[in-house]
Amino acid sequence: MKKKLFAALALSTVCLLQTFPAAAAPELQPHPTDLPLVRANDAGNPVPRFRREVNPPGLTLLDDRTSEVGFKSLFNGTDLTGWDGAKELWSVKDGAITGQTTKENPAKENTFLIWTNGDVGDFELRCEFKLVPGDSQGFANSGVQYRSKIVKPSYWVVAGYQADMEAGHSYTGQIYEEKGRGFLCLPGQKVVISPEGKSEVVGKSASPQQVESAVKHGDWNEYVIIARGNHIQQWVNGVQSADLTDEDETKAAKTGVLALQLHHGPPMMVQFKNIRLMTLK
Repeated sequence: MKKKLFAALALSTVCLLQTFPAAAAPELQPHPTDLPLVRANDAGNPVPRFRREVNPPGLTLLDDRTSEVGFKSLFNGTDLTGWDGAKELWSVKDGAITGQTTKENPAKENTFLIWTNGDVGDFELRCEFKLVPGDSQGFANSGVQYRSKIVKPSYWVVAGYQADMEAGHSYTGQIYEEKGRGFLCLPGQKVVISPEGKSEVVGKSASPQQVESAVKHGDWNEYVIIARGNHIQQWVNGVQSADLTDEDETKAAKTGVLALQLHHGPPMMVQFKNIRLMTLK
C-alpha cells in the first residue's frame, strides 16, 4: 500500500513540474557606471565580469559628495602657506581664506591671492565661498581664476578665465575672462566660441533664475569647476551654471595659474574654504 502511495505522489510531482516549469533566472544587468572587467575561466576562455569604477571621468561633487578620491587640499585652514598676495588685504579668519577691503584700506585695483604650487591645466576644483558687502551699497565681487597668467606681479594682478561670484543677482556662476574677452558664458548658458573667435549660445545648462535661486547670499556656497581641453563647466550649489567650449586657439588658455580675486571698489569681504583640486588625465 505504501509503495503504491509513494508512486502516486512521485507521478503527481512530475506532472506539476511539467505543467509549471521553473522560471528562468533573470539576467544580471551591469550598473550604468560599471565597466567591463575580463577574466579567464578554467578553460582559459575570457569571461566578462563587471566592477564599479571608483571615480568615473567627469564625476563631480554633485554626483557623489562622499568621494574625494584623487583630490588634494590647497589650504591648511590656519595660514596662507602656498598662497601669495597683498598681506594688507588677505588673511585667515575663522578657518577661511579672507580677502577684505575697507574705506581706510581699499584695493587700488583688482588684486589676487595666487596659489604658488604650480599651474593648473585639466582639473576639477571644489571649494566653498562667501561674500559679505562692507557697507550699505551692498557691493561684493570676487572670483576663482584658473588657467590664468600674472600680468602685474607687483600688485598680484591676474588675467584669464574666472568663475565669477558677486553679492548681486547677475553674475554668480558665469565664466568671465579677466582683462581679456570679458563675458564668455552668462549664467545658465552653453556657449561655443569658434576658431575665428565668434561666440554662439547653443543651449542652456539651466535657466538664469535657477542659477540665481541656488545662490545663498551672505552664506557659504559651493563651486565646482571642471576644465578638460577646451571644455569648461561650472556648478553652483549643485546647479550647472555655465558650459563653455572655447575653440579659439589663439586665446583659449590650456594651462595657467590658480588665484582668488579681491575686487576693487566699495568695502567688502570674500572668504574661501575647503579648496580641493584634482588633476584630470
